[in-house]
Amino acid sequence: MDAAEIKAGLDKINDQIREHGEKALAEAKKGLDLATGQKERIDEMLVKQGELQAQMDAMEKKYAPGLNGGRQEQKSVGRQFIESEQFKAVAAGQRGAPANLGVKAITSATTAGTNGNGGVTVYSQRIQGIQMLPDRPLTVRDLLAPGTTNSNLIEYVKETGFTNNADYQVTEGAAKAESTMQFAPASAAVVTIAHFIKASKQILDDSPQLESIIDNRLRYGLEYKEDMELLFGSGAAGHLNGLYTQATAYAAPAGVVVQDQNYVDTLRLAMLQAALALYPVTGFVLNPTDWAQVELTKDSQGRYIFVSPGASAQPSLWGRPVSESLAMTAGQFLTGAFKQGAQVFDREQANVLLSSEDGNNFTTNMVTIRGEERLALAVYRPESFIKGALAPASGG
Repeated sequence: MDAAEIKAGLDKINDQIREHGEKALAEAKKGLDLATGQKERIDEMLVKQGELQAQMDAMEKKYAPGLNGGRQEQKSVGRQFIESEQFKAVAAGQRGAPANLGVKAITSATTAGTNGNGGVTVYSQRIQGIQMLPDRPLTVRDLLAPGTTNSNLIEYVKETGFTNNADYQVTEGAAKAESTMQFAPASAAVVTIAHFIKASKQILDDSPQLESIIDNRLRYGLEYKEDMELLFGSGAAGHLNGLYTQATAYAAPAGVVVQDQNYVDTLRLAMLQAALALYPVTGFVLNPTDWAQVELTKDSQGRYIFVSPGASAQPSLWGRPVSESLAMTAGQFLTGAFKQGAQVFDREQANVLLSSEDGNNFTTNMVTIRGEERLALAVYRPESFIKGALAPASGG
């Protein structure tokens, strides 16, 4: 049965149902019940109507609108290929005959509602975890002597002077020469470095990784601040008195003449200044930019002086380690007897605690996560540290 026959049958059954419906309505107005046979007849017509309508719907899906308002059968890509003249030619033995199809290419660029929309079949890939920001290398603490304390204040006594009058005893029984010593008390207060982050109980429950990330970030934040304070702490209430803050200013020692002084010459003269103060240098702190300038120093033939690009040696000058620290200001340096001249004391090492008993946390399902540490920095001998500006590089 074609579409025209189905439509004619459907129109006919619709007219019959309408006719029986009008008759039943008229009898109902007269108070008469519908006869049993009439009810069965209407039921049969309704079933038939449903069957014909289903056939009509299927026919409309099979055929798409054609030219001049007509309808043409909607064929699959495979069927179009089989029924194409080119395929028939190939099947008949005509080798080399191309088979062209009027079908739009399937790409992910086409939009919904157009032929060839393949984009809806492409799913994005989700990488597990959270991509963390990089951490800055923290190196200053590693240069210092470690220590611990159970107090909130480090007190010590340091020698401030020694007059050495040792001499030969010329005459037997004569009085000996007297030497003198001076001492002075000094102290370093324990300071607290802390910060916190708030998070909901739900996100911590639903994302276990987030808790460890917060823990990591809080600890890193403490170490970052500590690295800065160990160098540049002002010594004001609540702050460390930093190494650079207390260091002796660089002054080129007398007796050494340097032609075309460059970065490295300045560092060597600072070593001499510390040595003359009886504090042999144990290391340097430089900004990475300045250390790169040192490593790139070449001789007159273009050869690297301090390091070979293929070498894997740790940064060092004259056997002393170089600590590359972004905490150090570019163009400045610090050198000295780090382990002899200063010591860091931990009162409370970095720790992370969680609490729901903060403000309105309990009623809002929030959690406060706090990172905290307590430490002191004792700089026993400020004169054992030399600080200053690097001389501009003026040649190899």
